[in-house]
Amino acid sequence: MNPRPTTDPRPRWRRIPGLAALLALAAPAQAAGLDGSQLSVLWGVPFAGILLSIALWPLLAPRMWHHHFGKIAVGWALAFFVPFALVFGPGTAAAGLVHALLAEYVPFILLLTALFTVSGGIHVRGNLHGTPLLNTGILLAGGMLASVMGTTGASMLLIRPLIRANDHRPGCAHVVVFFIFIVGNIGGSLTPLGDPPLFLGFLKGVDFFWTARHILPDTVFMMAALLALFFVLDTWLARRQGAARPDPTPDTPRFGFDGAANFALLAAVVGLVLMSGLWKPGIEFDVMGTPVGLPGLVRDAGLIAVTAASLVLTPRRVHEANQFGWGPMQEVAKLFAGIFLTIIPVIAMLQAGAQGPFGAVVRAVTRADGTPDAAMYFWATGLLSSFLDNAPTYLVFFNTAGGDAAELMGPLAGTLAAISAGAVFMGANTYIGNAPNLMIKAIAEDRGVRMPGFFGYMAWSGAILVPLFAAMTFLFLR
Repeated sequence: MNPRPTTDPRPRWRRIPGLAALLALAAPAQAAGLDGSQLSVLWGVPFAGILLSIALWPLLAPRMWHHHFGKIAVGWALAFFVPFALVFGPGTAAAGLVHALLAEYVPFILLLTALFTVSGGIHVRGNLHGTPLLNTGILLAGGMLASVMGTTGASMLLIRPLIRANDHRPGCAHVVVFFIFIVGNIGGSLTPLGDPPLFLGFLKGVDFFWTARHILPDTVFMMAALLALFFVLDTWLARRQGAARPDPTPDTPRFGFDGAANFALLAAVVGLVLMSGLWKPGIEFDVMGTPVGLPGLVRDAGLIAVTAASLVLTPRRVHEANQFGWGPMQEVAKLFAGIFLTIIPVIAMLQAGAQGPFGAVVRAVTRADGTPDAAMYFWATGLLSSFLDNAPTYLVFFNTAGGDAAELMGPLAGTLAAISAGAVFMGANTYIGNAPNLMIKAIAEDRGVRMPGFFGYMAWSGAILVPLFAAMTFLFLR
């Protein structure tokens, strides 16, 4: 299949596994020496501007965005950074930049590159014949893989085989819609590798297995309900559609994997991330006030080695079959340079709590007795994640809840679980809620599947997901 650069209006960086978590670049407000309670809300305008540009411009003016996204990002970055340096001084500005670069940007970009390279080195071949049971099994497998190799990685691995298995049916848009729900979003809720917001939390100090322990019941409920609904719907539609048309791909090679060595490299990536969270030798190096720990350095060196090994071991034909290229990685630096700068004052204002400029947000998710309302955190995080990227939304509410990972994992565990579930699950509500959604749609349409439009898809998610989220709130978040 030939690439279709104009079909998917989502910028290329959104097509990389876990990419949106680069929003973790934003340094804690304390690193920038800011008192958020004294800031004007106008300092948040550049951050809101760049997020809205990323969310809407590719949909409204894709050609202009494709040619000028770098200039737009630079414009928003300068709109914040120049006044920031003038008001608070170049020293404070430099401190925040160094902290963001060394503590968070470099570790994440290396993990991102490793996941991108490894997932791009695995190709699934073969022509299965889609039945309700087989389709449900693929969705289940994809949902389980999503927490290991990222929602985008699992989606790109399985969407083409799934469409190929159902290309003898007169209509299978519902298969792709449920694939977006399960593999592109909800399946990635159990580890920091699964979805961008969770890796952001990992970088902020949340334990690797914390999310799996605390939202596993929520995830199992959503996965089981969706798989059961899908099986019933697919069975009904298969019977209603009657006789299948001739299979357009009957002579493809038998089922199997090319580039299977990358599965071992994927395991190495998981091991390196785990090591960096569990190994505590107490050795740190101070770089302009930013501590750089030995476990992080070992992890980063290992990720570089994994990336190099994948490039050497993967045959060229596998990369060609997966349309592997470095364009998205080149695009990353331009867009997120603006994001990690502009978010600094927003974090400061949120950490000021009810006394800060965003006090209304804090009060909306807080009960009358001053304790956080987990259900409100879930819906507020989720609704914003539906229309903005879920990683910045997670970051906003993580800091609204105090920004202290130890407290959020302890006394406020229910709040962190609600934020995590809202950010990951409700990214499925719209095509622009999470990175893989529009790319899955574009691939499906390229293979002849008639997918619903933006609002048509929202009709699906509104009818299926929203009632399940309401039930989940009643069962787990009261």
